[in-house]
Amino acid sequence: MSPEEWTYLVVLLISIPIGFLFKKAGPGLKKWGAAAVGLGLTLFTCGPHTLHSLVTILGTWALIQAQPCSCHALALAWTFSYLLFFRALSLLGLPTPTPFTNAVQLLLTLKLVSLASEVQDLHLAQRKELASGFSKGPSLGLLPDVPSLMDTLSYSYCYVGIMTGPFFRYRTYLDWLEQPFPGAVPSLRPLLRRAWPAPLFGLLFLLSSHLFPLEAVREDAFYARPLPARLFYMIPVFFAFRMRFYVAWIVAECGCIAAGFGAYPVAAKARAGGGPTLHCPPPSSLEKAAALEYDYETVRNIDCYGTDFCVRVRDGMRYWNMTVQWWLAQYIYKSAPARSYVLRSAWTMLLSAYWHGLHPGYYLSFLTIPLCLAAEGRLESALRGRFGPGGQRAWDWVHWFLKMRAYDYMSMGFVLLSLGQTLRYWASIYFCIHVLALVALGLGLALGGRSPSRRKTGSQATSLAPEKLREE
Repeated sequence: MSPEEWTYLVVLLISIPIGFLFKKAGPGLKKWGAAAVGLGLTLFTCGPHTLHSLVTILGTWALIQAQPCSCHALALAWTFSYLLFFRALSLLGLPTPTPFTNAVQLLLTLKLVSLASEVQDLHLAQRKELASGFSKGPSLGLLPDVPSLMDTLSYSYCYVGIMTGPFFRYRTYLDWLEQPFPGAVPSLRPLLRRAWPAPLFGLLFLLSSHLFPLEAVREDAFYARPLPARLFYMIPVFFAFRMRFYVAWIVAECGCIAAGFGAYPVAAKARAGGGPTLHCPPPSSLEKAAALEYDYETVRNIDCYGTDFCVRVRDGMRYWNMTVQWWLAQYIYKSAPARSYVLRSAWTMLLSAYWHGLHPGYYLSFLTIPLCLAAEGRLESALRGRFGPGGQRAWDWVHWFLKMRAYDYMSMGFVLLSLGQTLRYWASIYFCIHVLALVALGLGLALGGRSPSRRKTGSQATSLAPEKLREE
């Protein structure tokens, strides 16, 4: 592990006891205490580069105040433009930010764009009320009023997920501050239930990264190995990549759970990133609050089983970095300048790559996903339905195997980063996933397979094991 990775791990671990301290505190202490801790961590890890986050916050707040009716698009343009400036600092002869500054800036971009969208929704709802002449009462997820500058700063610098996620909306943050009976919200048992696989994943990460170091792929000697060895190597590289993020995101979720952050009654049917989808009145007494069953789906950032064992490429995206996937679906995919599912996905993946950084490997990896989506959608709709139950089961196993190899292949661009090294590795295995996807797409078209955008999909993603096993 690099020194930066150790720092991330320490920040994540100390957020757990801090969360227990804040859980039962009053709204004021939660608000300013959490902001003070977050700002302290930012100053400690970023130093003077903290100025970048402050400029981004002030710029977004000014846009919200000036144009509340259209602040969402303006905030998106402002924060994404600042990302470009932020990443071009070395080219401009300015000090290069630390990796921690980049992490803070990434999460802050998501939060500020979401905040602007929430304010815009509130303003539009108020205008409709004025036009209709009557009030409909509070709507699900709607803010009570426009946040002040200090509210915006406290939300932006809240220590929860400040470097690693999960992403959360301002409405979620407000709900945490205003929890009526925080002592009734369970924390310890959900935390232990969520945390138990993290040590195992950590050991697997250390073992796999030691046995199959990424640096080997950058050496000339690697390309003298036989083709099967080169093909195989991407499997443990992606395995180590997954284990690393599994640990980070699980511990980050535990920090939320310790503070009772993102806890909602199960009846609210909360979604990762978005929060409740059904209105659930707050309990009127401690006894009623204690009788409720709660979950932390709002801050759930990874479904490890779903990531590894779902069948389709499209489903794999939903289980990975789930709160950010919600953000991308809500603010990028829905407003994409196309109607086709594949083209909308390509637009979303392009902006996702830009959000991650300017390294060519990001773009090579993310823009391979739409090709895989088109190929699997066309071929599955053309062939899978022609088989009986046993044949469909066999199809799903083959589909799952190829899905995992596709993600192995794409992950190499994500970790190698440079154009030359990514293309060199892909060329050494003859661009096999690109070729396979093009063949599958051509075969699906020839057999009359429908576009993924027109294909009906169930509410649950296909998995290779019963739901009971998945929950366990």
